Amino acid sequence: MFLTISTTGSAERPATDLGFLLHKHPEKAQAFSTSYGTAHVLYPEADAERCTAALLLEVDAVALVRRGKGKGRGGAPDAALAQYVNDRPYAASSLLAVALSAVFSSAMRGVCTARPQLPAQPRPLRIEVPALPARGGPGLVRSLFEPLGWTVTAEPVPLDGEFPQWGDSRYIQLVLDADTLTLAEALRHLYVLLPVLDDAKHYWVSPDEVDKLLRAGEGWLPGHPEQRLITSRYLSRRWSLTRQAMERLELVRLAETDDTAVEDIDNAVEAEAEQEEKPTPLAVQRREAILAALRASGAARVLDLGCGQGQLVQQLLKDPAFTEIVGVDVSMRALTIASRRLKLDRMGERQSARVNLRQGSLAYTDKRLGGYDAAVLSEVIEHLDLPRLPALEYAVFGAARPRTVLVTTPNVEYNVRWESLPAGRVRHGDHRFEWTREEFRAWAEKVAEEYGYGVGFVPVGPDDPEVGPPTQMAVFQADTPKEAKAA
Repeated sequence: MFLTISTTGSAERPATDLGFLLHKHPEKAQAFSTSYGTAHVLYPEADAERCTAALLLEVDAVALVRRGKGKGRGGAPDAALAQYVNDRPYAASSLLAVALSAVFSSAMRGVCTARPQLPAQPRPLRIEVPALPARGGPGLVRSLFEPLGWTVTAEPVPLDGEFPQWGDSRYIQLVLDADTLTLAEALRHLYVLLPVLDDAKHYWVSPDEVDKLLRAGEGWLPGHPEQRLITSRYLSRRWSLTRQAMERLELVRLAETDDTAVEDIDNAVEAEAEQEEKPTPLAVQRREAILAALRASGAARVLDLGCGQGQLVQQLLKDPAFTEIVGVDVSMRALTIASRRLKLDRMGERQSARVNLRQGSLAYTDKRLGGYDAAVLSEVIEHLDLPRLPALEYAVFGAARPRTVLVTTPNVEYNVRWESLPAGRVRHGDHRFEWTREEFRAWAEKVAEEYGYGVGFVPVGPDDPEVGPPTQMAVFQADTPKEAKAA
Protein backbone atom coordinates (compact mmCIF):
# COMPACT_ATOMS: atom_id res chain seq x y z
CA MET A 1 0.00 0.00 0.00
CA PHE A 2 1.28 3.43 -0.89
CA LEU A 3 0.25 6.99 -0.02
CA THR A 4 1.97 10.34 -0.51
CA ILE A 5 1.41 13.70 1.20
CA SER A 6 2.80 16.77 -0.59
CA THR A 7 2.91 20.46 0.20
CA THR A 8 4.40 23.56 -1.36
CA GLY A 9 6.11 26.54 0.24
CA SER A 10 8.53 29.41 -0.06
CA ALA A 11 11.69 30.69 1.56
CA GLU A 12 9.65 32.37 4.29
CA ARG A 13 7.47 29.34 4.85
CA PRO A 14 9.43 26.31 3.58
CA ALA A 15 7.64 23.19 2.46
CA THR A 16 10.02 21.12 4.57
CA ASP A 17 7.96 22.20 7.60
CA LEU A 18 6.08 19.04 6.69
CA GLY A 19 8.90 17.12 8.38
CA PHE A 20 8.26 18.93 11.66
CA LEU A 21 4.53 18.26 11.45
CA LEU A 22 4.98 14.56 10.73
CA HIS A 23 7.86 14.20 13.26
CA LYS A 24 9.87 12.43 10.53
CA HIS A 25 13.10 13.99 9.25
CA PRO A 26 13.17 14.48 5.45
CA GLU A 27 16.79 13.28 5.20
CA LYS A 28 16.05 9.89 6.72
CA ALA A 29 14.21 6.78 5.57
CA GLN A 30 12.56 5.19 8.57
CA ALA A 31 10.81 1.85 9.18
CA PHE A 32 8.20 1.00 11.81
CA SER A 33 6.89 -2.43 12.79
CA THR A 34 3.13 -2.94 12.79
CA SER A 35 0.99 -5.95 13.62
CA TYR A 36 0.68 -6.80 9.95
CA GLY A 37 4.01 -5.82 8.44
CA THR A 38 6.40 -2.88 8.13
CA ALA A 39 5.58 0.78 7.49
CA HIS A 40 8.28 2.82 5.71
CA VAL A 41 8.40 6.62 5.68
CA LEU A 42 10.60 8.39 3.13
CA TYR A 43 10.73 11.68 1.27
CA PRO A 44 11.03 11.46 -2.55
CA GLU A 45 11.52 15.25 -2.63
CA ALA A 46 12.25 17.81 0.07
CA ASP A 47 13.18 21.45 -0.50
CA ALA A 48 11.77 24.84 0.38
CA GLU A 49 9.40 24.91 -2.60
CA ARG A 50 8.02 21.38 -2.50
CA CYS A 51 8.11 18.48 -0.04
CA THR A 52 6.56 15.02 -0.36
CA ALA A 53 6.33 12.38 2.37
CA ALA A 54 5.53 8.82 1.32
CA LEU A 55 4.11 6.05 3.47
CA LEU A 56 4.73 2.54 2.14
CA LEU A 57 3.11 -0.32 4.02
CA GLU A 58 4.51 -3.80 3.37
CA VAL A 59 1.87 -6.28 4.48
CA ASP A 60 2.97 -9.65 5.86
CA ALA A 61 0.34 -12.01 4.42
CA VAL A 62 1.25 -14.77 6.88
CA ALA A 63 0.87 -12.44 9.87
CA LEU A 64 -2.47 -11.28 8.47
CA VAL A 65 -3.74 -14.88 8.42
CA ARG A 66 -2.35 -15.77 11.84
CA ARG A 67 -4.01 -12.78 13.49
CA GLY A 68 -7.54 -13.82 12.68
CA LYS A 69 -7.97 -14.24 8.92
CA GLY A 70 -7.08 -17.91 8.73
CA LYS A 71 -8.40 -21.16 10.07
CA GLY A 72 -8.52 -21.39 13.82
CA ARG A 73 -9.19 -24.20 16.21
CA GLY A 74 -12.64 -25.69 16.42
CA GLY A 75 -13.22 -25.93 12.68
CA ALA A 76 -13.24 -22.26 11.69
CA PRO A 77 -13.71 -21.84 7.93
CA ASP A 78 -10.54 -22.13 5.91
CA ALA A 79 -10.50 -19.96 2.82
CA ALA A 80 -7.18 -21.58 1.77
CA LEU A 81 -5.89 -19.72 -1.29
CA ALA A 82 -8.00 -16.62 -0.58
CA GLN A 83 -6.15 -16.15 2.71
CA TYR A 84 -2.96 -15.30 0.86
CA VAL A 85 -4.04 -14.18 -2.62
CA ASN A 86 -6.00 -10.95 -2.21
CA ASP A 87 -5.68 -7.17 -2.62
CA ARG A 88 -4.61 -6.42 0.96
CA PRO A 89 -0.90 -5.80 0.23
CA TYR A 90 -1.72 -3.28 -2.52
CA ALA A 91 -5.05 -1.49 -2.03
CA ALA A 92 -5.51 1.17 0.65
CA SER A 93 -7.78 -0.07 3.43
CA SER A 94 -8.14 -0.14 7.21
CA LEU A 95 -4.61 -1.59 7.34
CA LEU A 96 -3.26 1.67 5.91
CA ALA A 97 -5.54 3.74 8.15
CA VAL A 98 -4.17 1.99 11.24
CA ALA A 99 -0.61 2.52 9.98
CA LEU A 100 -1.32 6.25 9.49
CA SER A 101 -2.55 6.48 13.07
CA ALA A 102 0.44 4.59 14.45
CA VAL A 103 3.21 6.26 12.43
CA PHE A 104 1.80 9.81 12.39
CA SER A 105 -0.01 9.78 15.75
CA SER A 106 1.38 13.16 16.91
CA ALA A 107 0.56 14.79 13.58
CA MET A 108 -2.98 13.41 13.71
CA ARG A 109 -3.45 14.93 17.17
CA GLY A 110 -2.04 18.28 15.98
CA VAL A 111 0.99 18.18 18.27
CA CYS A 112 4.39 19.62 17.34
CA THR A 113 6.64 20.42 20.32
CA ALA A 114 9.48 21.82 18.16
CA ARG A 115 7.21 24.31 16.31
CA PRO A 116 3.96 24.62 18.31
CA GLN A 117 2.46 27.17 15.93
CA LEU A 118 2.64 24.92 12.85
CA PRO A 119 -0.21 22.40 13.43
CA ALA A 120 -2.92 25.08 13.48
CA GLN A 121 -1.80 26.63 10.17
CA PRO A 122 -3.64 25.50 7.00
CA ARG A 123 -1.28 24.74 4.13
CA PRO A 124 -1.51 23.55 0.53
CA LEU A 125 -1.88 19.77 0.61
CA ARG A 126 -1.99 17.09 -2.05
CA ILE A 127 -2.65 13.48 -1.11
CA GLU A 128 -2.30 10.69 -3.65
CA VAL A 129 -3.39 7.08 -3.28
CA PRO A 130 -2.61 4.96 -6.37
CA ALA A 131 -4.99 2.08 -5.53
CA LEU A 132 -8.05 2.58 -3.38
CA PRO A 133 -11.08 0.22 -3.23
CA ALA A 134 -14.17 2.38 -3.64
CA ARG A 135 -17.41 0.49 -3.14
CA GLY A 136 -19.68 3.14 -4.59
CA GLY A 137 -17.35 4.44 -7.28
CA PRO A 138 -15.96 7.92 -7.92
CA GLY A 139 -19.32 9.51 -7.13
CA LEU A 140 -19.22 8.28 -3.55
CA VAL A 141 -15.59 9.38 -3.19
CA ARG A 142 -16.54 12.91 -4.17
CA SER A 143 -19.59 12.96 -1.87
CA LEU A 144 -17.35 11.95 1.06
CA PHE A 145 -14.37 14.27 0.52
CA GLU A 146 -15.74 17.37 -1.23
CA PRO A 147 -17.87 18.56 1.73
CA LEU A 148 -14.65 18.58 3.77
CA GLY A 149 -12.92 21.11 1.49
CA TRP A 150 -11.09 18.74 -0.86
CA THR A 151 -10.88 18.98 -4.62
CA VAL A 152 -11.24 15.37 -5.72
CA THR A 153 -9.79 13.60 -8.73
CA ALA A 154 -10.94 9.97 -8.77
CA GLU A 155 -9.98 7.97 -11.85
CA PRO A 156 -11.43 4.44 -12.14
CA VAL A 157 -8.89 1.70 -12.77
CA PRO A 158 -9.95 -0.54 -15.71
CA LEU A 159 -10.06 -4.28 -15.14
CA ASP A 160 -7.69 -4.76 -18.07
CA GLY A 161 -6.25 -2.08 -20.33
CA GLU A 162 -6.22 -4.45 -23.30
CA PHE A 163 -9.90 -5.31 -22.89
CA PRO A 164 -11.81 -2.05 -22.26
CA GLN A 165 -15.10 -3.87 -22.83
CA TRP A 166 -14.60 -5.54 -19.44
CA GLY A 167 -15.25 -2.18 -17.81
CA ASP A 168 -13.78 -0.65 -14.68
CA SER A 169 -12.68 -2.39 -11.52
CA ARG A 170 -13.79 -1.32 -8.04
CA TYR A 171 -10.45 0.49 -7.59
CA ILE A 172 -9.65 4.14 -8.24
CA GLN A 173 -6.59 6.36 -8.38
CA LEU A 174 -7.27 9.12 -5.89
CA VAL A 175 -5.83 12.64 -5.76
CA LEU A 176 -6.99 15.11 -3.10
CA ASP A 177 -6.07 18.82 -3.16
CA ALA A 178 -6.85 21.44 -0.50
CA ASP A 179 -5.55 24.85 0.60
CA THR A 180 -7.69 25.45 3.68
CA LEU A 181 -7.04 22.35 5.80
CA THR A 182 -4.46 21.56 8.44
CA LEU A 183 -2.42 18.38 8.20
CA ALA A 184 -4.12 17.01 11.33
CA GLU A 185 -7.54 17.44 9.72
CA ALA A 186 -6.35 15.74 6.52
CA LEU A 187 -4.98 12.73 8.41
CA ARG A 188 -8.18 12.33 10.42
CA HIS A 189 -10.23 12.43 7.22
CA LEU A 190 -8.12 9.64 5.76
CA TYR A 191 -8.17 7.58 8.95
CA VAL A 192 -11.97 7.41 8.88
CA LEU A 193 -12.74 7.43 5.16
CA LEU A 194 -10.22 4.87 3.83
CA PRO A 195 -11.98 1.93 5.55
CA VAL A 196 -15.36 3.50 4.77
CA LEU A 197 -14.63 3.40 1.04
CA ASP A 198 -13.30 -0.15 1.29
CA ASP A 199 -16.44 -1.01 3.32
CA ALA A 200 -14.44 -3.56 5.32
CA LYS A 201 -12.08 -3.79 8.26
CA HIS A 202 -9.28 -6.24 8.90
CA TYR A 203 -10.15 -6.55 12.58
CA TRP A 204 -13.20 -7.19 14.72
CA VAL A 205 -15.15 -3.99 15.44
CA SER A 206 -15.67 -3.68 19.19
CA PRO A 207 -17.58 -0.97 21.14
CA ASP A 208 -14.44 1.15 21.60
CA GLU A 209 -14.50 1.84 17.84
CA VAL A 210 -17.30 4.32 18.54
CA ASP A 211 -14.92 6.43 20.64
CA LYS A 212 -12.23 6.21 17.94
CA LEU A 213 -14.71 7.39 15.31
CA LEU A 214 -15.88 10.34 17.38
CA ARG A 215 -12.32 11.41 18.19
CA ALA A 216 -11.21 11.28 14.55
CA GLY A 217 -14.50 12.83 13.38
CA GLU A 218 -14.39 15.75 15.81
CA GLY A 219 -15.17 19.00 14.06
CA TRP A 220 -16.33 17.52 10.75
CA LEU A 221 -18.40 14.34 11.12
CA PRO A 222 -21.40 15.78 13.07
CA GLY A 223 -22.33 18.03 10.14
CA HIS A 224 -21.27 15.78 7.24
CA PRO A 225 -24.12 15.10 4.75
CA GLU A 226 -23.06 11.43 4.52
CA GLN A 227 -22.78 11.02 8.28
CA ARG A 228 -25.04 7.94 8.47
CA LEU A 229 -23.22 6.09 5.68
CA ILE A 230 -19.81 6.93 7.16
CA THR A 231 -20.84 5.80 10.62
CA SER A 232 -22.44 2.57 9.45
CA ARG A 233 -19.55 1.51 7.23
CA TYR A 234 -16.85 2.52 9.70
CA LEU A 235 -18.53 0.36 12.35
CA SER A 236 -18.89 -2.58 9.92
CA ARG A 237 -22.68 -2.11 9.80
CA ARG A 238 -23.11 -3.20 13.42
CA TRP A 239 -26.47 -1.54 13.99
CA SER A 240 -26.20 -1.25 17.77
CA LEU A 241 -22.85 0.57 17.57
CA THR A 242 -24.07 2.69 14.65
CA ARG A 243 -27.13 3.78 16.61
CA GLN A 244 -24.99 4.64 19.64
CA ALA A 245 -22.59 6.69 17.51
CA MET A 246 -25.41 8.51 15.71
CA GLU A 247 -27.05 9.45 19.02
CA ARG A 248 -23.78 10.82 20.38
CA LEU A 249 -23.10 12.75 17.16
CA GLU A 250 -26.57 14.30 17.35
CA LEU A 251 -25.91 15.45 20.90
CA VAL A 252 -22.64 17.03 19.76
CA ARG A 253 -24.40 18.77 16.87
CA LEU A 254 -27.11 20.15 19.16
CA ALA A 255 -24.54 21.36 21.67
CA GLU A 256 -22.61 23.17 18.93
CA THR A 257 -25.62 24.80 17.27
CA ASP A 258 -27.87 25.59 20.24
CA ASP A 259 -26.52 26.02 23.74
CA THR A 260 -30.02 25.78 25.20
CA ALA A 261 -30.81 22.50 23.41
CA VAL A 262 -28.35 20.43 25.40
CA GLU A 263 -27.03 21.86 28.65
CA ASP A 264 -24.76 18.98 29.39
CA ILE A 265 -24.04 16.04 27.09
CA ASP A 266 -22.97 13.83 29.97
CA ASN A 267 -26.24 14.48 31.77
CA ALA A 268 -28.18 13.71 28.59
CA VAL A 269 -26.42 10.38 28.15
CA GLU A 270 -26.98 9.53 31.82
CA ALA A 271 -30.66 10.43 31.59
CA GLU A 272 -31.04 8.23 28.52
CA ALA A 273 -29.48 5.31 30.37
CA GLU A 274 -31.98 5.78 33.21
CA GLN A 275 -34.95 5.51 30.89
CA GLU A 276 -37.27 2.54 31.18
CA GLU A 277 -35.66 -0.66 29.94
CA LYS A 278 -36.46 -1.36 26.31
CA PRO A 279 -38.34 -4.56 25.34
CA THR A 280 -36.25 -7.64 24.68
CA PRO A 281 -35.51 -7.85 20.93
CA LEU A 282 -37.40 -10.55 19.05
CA ALA A 283 -34.14 -12.19 17.96
CA VAL A 284 -33.17 -12.63 21.61
CA GLN A 285 -36.63 -14.02 22.50
CA ARG A 286 -36.31 -16.45 19.60
CA ARG A 287 -32.95 -17.76 20.78
CA GLU A 288 -34.28 -18.10 24.35
CA ALA A 289 -37.24 -20.14 23.09
CA ILE A 290 -34.95 -22.40 21.06
CA LEU A 291 -32.62 -22.96 24.02
CA ALA A 292 -35.56 -23.80 26.27
CA ALA A 293 -36.89 -26.34 23.75
CA LEU A 294 -33.46 -27.93 23.30
CA ARG A 295 -32.96 -28.27 27.05
CA ALA A 296 -36.43 -29.79 27.42
CA SER A 297 -35.57 -32.35 24.73
CA GLY A 298 -32.39 -33.43 26.55
CA ALA A 299 -30.27 -32.84 23.45
CA ALA A 300 -26.48 -32.79 23.86
CA ARG A 301 -25.27 -32.83 20.23
CA VAL A 302 -26.90 -30.03 18.25
CA LEU A 303 -26.89 -28.88 14.61
CA ASP A 304 -27.54 -25.20 13.84
CA LEU A 305 -28.55 -25.45 10.18
CA GLY A 306 -28.28 -22.07 8.47
CA CYS A 307 -26.25 -20.72 11.39
CA GLY A 308 -25.54 -17.36 9.73
CA GLN A 309 -23.17 -15.24 11.79
CA GLY A 310 -23.17 -17.58 14.78
CA GLN A 311 -25.45 -15.86 17.31
CA LEU A 312 -27.22 -19.09 18.32
CA VAL A 313 -23.98 -21.09 18.33
CA GLN A 314 -22.54 -18.49 20.70
CA GLN A 315 -25.45 -18.97 23.11
CA LEU A 316 -25.26 -22.77 22.92
CA LEU A 317 -21.57 -22.67 23.87
CA LYS A 318 -22.45 -20.97 27.15
CA ASP A 319 -24.37 -24.07 28.33
CA PRO A 320 -22.11 -27.07 29.09
CA ALA A 321 -25.10 -29.40 28.59
CA PHE A 322 -24.52 -29.02 24.84
CA THR A 323 -21.40 -31.11 24.32
CA GLU A 324 -21.14 -30.80 20.51
CA ILE A 325 -22.37 -27.90 18.40
CA VAL A 326 -22.12 -27.81 14.61
CA GLY A 327 -22.96 -24.67 12.64
CA VAL A 328 -23.71 -25.11 8.94
CA ASP A 329 -24.21 -22.33 6.40
CA VAL A 330 -23.90 -21.98 2.64
CA SER A 331 -22.19 -18.58 2.96
CA MET A 332 -18.45 -18.59 3.60
CA ARG A 333 -18.64 -14.89 4.49
CA ALA A 334 -21.21 -15.61 7.20
CA LEU A 335 -19.05 -18.42 8.57
CA THR A 336 -16.03 -16.13 8.67
CA ILE A 337 -18.00 -13.57 10.67
CA ALA A 338 -19.22 -16.36 12.95
CA SER A 339 -15.64 -17.48 13.51
CA ARG A 340 -14.67 -13.96 14.57
CA ARG A 341 -17.73 -13.60 16.79
CA LEU A 342 -16.88 -16.86 18.56
CA LYS A 343 -13.15 -15.99 18.74
CA LEU A 344 -12.31 -19.53 17.63
CA ASP A 345 -8.67 -18.64 17.08
CA ARG A 346 -8.32 -17.68 20.76
CA MET A 347 -10.63 -20.28 22.27
CA GLY A 348 -9.34 -22.79 24.80
CA GLU A 349 -8.77 -26.36 23.66
CA ARG A 350 -11.62 -27.87 25.68
CA GLN A 351 -14.12 -25.28 24.48
CA SER A 352 -12.99 -25.41 20.85
CA ALA A 353 -13.48 -29.18 20.82
CA ARG A 354 -17.22 -28.57 21.33
CA VAL A 355 -17.83 -26.43 18.24
CA ASN A 356 -17.39 -26.85 14.50
CA LEU A 357 -18.37 -24.60 11.57
CA ARG A 358 -19.01 -26.16 8.18
CA GLN A 359 -19.96 -24.86 4.77
CA GLY A 360 -22.82 -26.72 3.15
CA SER A 361 -26.18 -26.42 1.41
CA LEU A 362 -29.29 -27.68 3.17
CA ALA A 363 -30.79 -28.64 -0.17
CA TYR A 364 -28.39 -31.62 -0.39
CA THR A 365 -27.91 -34.62 1.86
CA ASP A 366 -24.73 -34.66 3.94
CA LYS A 367 -23.60 -37.82 5.72
CA ARG A 368 -21.68 -35.70 8.27
CA LEU A 369 -25.00 -34.45 9.68
CA GLY A 370 -26.35 -37.85 10.69
CA GLY A 371 -26.64 -39.06 14.27
CA TYR A 372 -27.24 -35.77 16.12
CA ASP A 373 -29.74 -35.30 18.93
CA ALA A 374 -31.28 -32.12 17.60
CA ALA A 375 -31.26 -29.74 14.64
CA VAL A 376 -32.34 -26.11 14.54
CA LEU A 377 -33.65 -24.30 11.45
CA SER A 378 -34.07 -20.77 12.79
CA GLU A 379 -35.49 -18.32 10.21
CA VAL A 380 -34.20 -20.49 7.35
CA ILE A 381 -37.04 -22.07 5.39
CA GLU A 382 -38.49 -18.72 4.24
CA HIS A 383 -35.22 -18.01 2.38
CA LEU A 384 -35.76 -20.99 0.04
CA ASP A 385 -37.89 -21.01 -3.08
CA LEU A 386 -40.94 -23.17 -2.42
CA PRO A 387 -40.01 -25.76 -5.13
CA ARG A 388 -36.71 -26.40 -3.28
CA LEU A 389 -38.31 -26.91 0.11
CA PRO A 390 -38.92 -30.69 -0.40
CA ALA A 391 -35.16 -31.17 -0.93
CA LEU A 392 -34.46 -29.53 2.45
CA GLU A 393 -37.18 -31.64 4.08
CA TYR A 394 -35.58 -34.86 2.88
CA ALA A 395 -32.01 -33.73 3.72
CA VAL A 396 -32.98 -32.86 7.32
CA PHE A 397 -35.90 -35.12 8.27
CA GLY A 398 -35.15 -38.04 5.97
CA ALA A 399 -31.35 -38.30 5.68
CA ALA A 400 -29.92 -36.60 8.78
CA ARG A 401 -32.95 -37.53 10.93
CA PRO A 402 -32.11 -35.98 14.32
CA ARG A 403 -34.33 -36.96 17.24
CA THR A 404 -35.57 -33.35 17.63
CA VAL A 405 -35.99 -30.65 14.97
CA LEU A 406 -36.89 -27.04 15.77
CA VAL A 407 -38.14 -24.80 12.96
CA THR A 408 -38.90 -21.08 13.41
CA THR A 409 -40.33 -18.79 10.76
CA PRO A 410 -42.12 -15.41 10.65
CA ASN A 411 -45.87 -15.29 11.16
CA VAL A 412 -47.07 -13.11 8.29
CA GLU A 413 -50.32 -12.30 10.11
CA TYR A 414 -48.31 -10.34 12.70
CA ASN A 415 -46.81 -8.03 10.07
CA VAL A 416 -49.70 -5.58 10.47
CA ARG A 417 -48.33 -4.82 13.94
CA TRP A 418 -45.01 -3.53 12.55
CA GLU A 419 -45.57 0.18 12.02
CA SER A 420 -42.45 0.53 9.87
CA LEU A 421 -43.39 -2.34 7.51
CA PRO A 422 -45.43 -1.23 4.46
CA ALA A 423 -48.56 -3.25 3.76
CA GLY A 424 -47.92 -6.28 1.58
CA ARG A 425 -44.16 -6.27 2.21
CA VAL A 426 -42.24 -9.17 3.76
CA ARG A 427 -39.85 -8.56 6.67
CA HIS A 428 -36.65 -9.21 4.72
CA GLY A 429 -35.83 -8.66 1.06
CA ASP A 430 -34.57 -12.24 0.71
CA HIS A 431 -37.73 -13.91 2.08
CA ARG A 432 -39.32 -15.99 -0.68
CA PHE A 433 -42.51 -16.40 1.36
CA GLU A 434 -43.97 -15.79 4.80
CA TRP A 435 -46.68 -18.11 6.09
CA THR A 436 -49.80 -17.66 8.15
CA ARG A 437 -50.17 -19.82 11.24
CA GLU A 438 -52.51 -22.14 9.35
CA GLU A 439 -50.10 -22.49 6.41
CA PHE A 440 -47.15 -23.21 8.70
CA ARG A 441 -49.14 -25.75 10.69
CA ALA A 442 -50.27 -27.54 7.50
CA TRP A 443 -46.69 -27.74 6.22
CA ALA A 444 -45.27 -28.96 9.54
CA GLU A 445 -47.98 -31.63 9.98
CA LYS A 446 -47.39 -32.87 6.41
CA VAL A 447 -43.63 -33.18 7.03
CA ALA A 448 -44.19 -34.87 10.39
CA GLU A 449 -46.52 -37.43 8.81
CA GLU A 450 -44.21 -38.11 5.90
CA TYR A 451 -41.05 -38.67 7.93
CA GLY A 452 -42.38 -40.17 11.15
CA TYR A 453 -42.32 -37.27 13.60
CA GLY A 454 -44.75 -35.83 16.05
CA VAL A 455 -45.06 -32.04 16.01
CA GLY A 456 -46.14 -29.33 18.43
CA PHE A 457 -46.26 -25.56 18.09
CA VAL A 458 -44.83 -22.84 20.35
CA PRO A 459 -45.44 -19.07 20.04
CA VAL A 460 -42.33 -16.86 20.18
CA GLY A 461 -42.76 -13.26 21.28
CA PRO A 462 -45.96 -11.55 22.42
CA ASP A 463 -48.95 -13.72 21.46
CA ASP A 464 -51.43 -11.23 20.05
CA PRO A 465 -55.03 -12.46 20.52
CA GLU A 466 -55.94 -11.41 16.98
CA VAL A 467 -52.90 -12.12 14.82
CA GLY A 468 -50.79 -14.45 16.96
CA PRO A 469 -47.05 -14.18 17.78
CA PRO A 470 -44.44 -12.52 15.55
CA THR A 471 -42.53 -15.82 15.24
CA GLN A 472 -43.93 -19.33 15.14
CA MET A 473 -41.93 -22.41 16.13
CA ALA A 474 -42.60 -26.06 15.35
CA VAL A 475 -41.04 -28.70 17.61
CA PHE A 476 -40.65 -32.05 15.84
CA GLN A 477 -39.98 -35.20 17.89
CA ALA A 478 -39.11 -38.46 16.13
CA ASP A 479 -41.66 -41.24 16.49
CA THR A 480 -40.67 -44.89 16.50
CA PRO A 481 -38.10 -45.34 13.73
CA LYS A 482 -39.42 -45.96 10.27
CA GLU A 483 -37.89 -45.80 6.86
CA ALA A 484 -37.88 -42.23 5.61
CA LYS A 485 -39.49 -41.60 2.29
CA ALA A 486 -37.63 -39.99 -0.58
CA ALA A 487 -38.75 -36.48 -1.36
